[in-house]
Amino acid sequence: MRTAAGAARCPGEPQADGVRAARPANDPSPRPAAQRSRRRAKYALTVGLFLLPSAVPLVCFTIYPMFSALWTSLHEWNLLSPMRWVGLDNYRQLLSDPATRRAFGNTVYYILGYLPLVYVGGLGLALALNAAIPFRNFLRGVYFLPVVTSWIVVALVWRWLLNPSVGVVNLVLGWFGLDGPGWWTDPAWAMPSIILASAWKDLGFVMIILLAGLQAIPQDLYEAARVDGAGWWSRLRHVTWPMLSPTTFFVIVISLINGFQVFDQVYAMTGGGPAGASTVVVQQVYDLTFRYAQAGLASALSWLLFLVVLAVTVVQMAGQRRWVDYA
Repeated sequence: MRTAAGAARCPGEPQADGVRAARPANDPSPRPAAQRSRRRAKYALTVGLFLLPSAVPLVCFTIYPMFSALWTSLHEWNLLSPMRWVGLDNYRQLLSDPATRRAFGNTVYYILGYLPLVYVGGLGLALALNAAIPFRNFLRGVYFLPVVTSWIVVALVWRWLLNPSVGVVNLVLGWFGLDGPGWWTDPAWAMPSIILASAWKDLGFVMIILLAGLQAIPQDLYEAARVDGAGWWSRLRHVTWPMLSPTTFFVIVISLINGFQVFDQVYAMTGGGPAGASTVVVQQVYDLTFRYAQAGLASALSWLLFLVVLAVTVVQMAGQRRWVDYA
């Protein structure tokens, strides 16, 4: 008869509940913990290898330049002489500079004019080209064509169209007895000129995104709304808009981020003028760096812009719960 503590288990005898068999000292098989560690290391290595082609450019061209700019923002540097430490003086100077406030004000002015125009226009095009109309695919391609066109080309074309003297827009307005404004030569109309050109170029992008959202809405919802007697406006308000809210949220976030970084069209159409009426934040960063050789101030302004964009995006992410329906 075996004792409970010391008897050896016979071959083939089932192991008692709650009792683990003793592991032989000379057993060459790996331990379960070691197996798990090796599997995790192999999995991490595989993931790292697949991420490497994207991670290297991300680190070299995004993360490293960001922190390099942060370090530069704490110095005074003219791009030639050695950097001189100034701490937060660059930030204090920018926050007290009227030119900085004007640049941020112009950027917000641009966004407030651009965002509603590009969204409403893109939604209208998406609704129209989502219907069964002739040449629908051809029209989608035509409206998307400006998106893949160079910004410099688009800006120069609109600069010619809005020319106060020989521009087509003022010529057409003259046919109706209207005196066209000075557009990009007038401080009051310089920013509206840039807004028009920007909205025209980006309509196709917004249209495609919203069109994809429209095509994802189940048609059963529209059929049920028609059975209930809902008209076109009621279906748009109670079916299309709630179901399109995630796509709308994406468009707004992307458009706001792009709006804060507006530069190409400003540089090509007005150069920030006349009299600074269209100077935006990125234009001022460019001028501080390459015109006035104040790389420290330019880096500090870049980080101020980054913090503003981050704050706006965080507010949007927090507020989406109130109106975005992911059902």
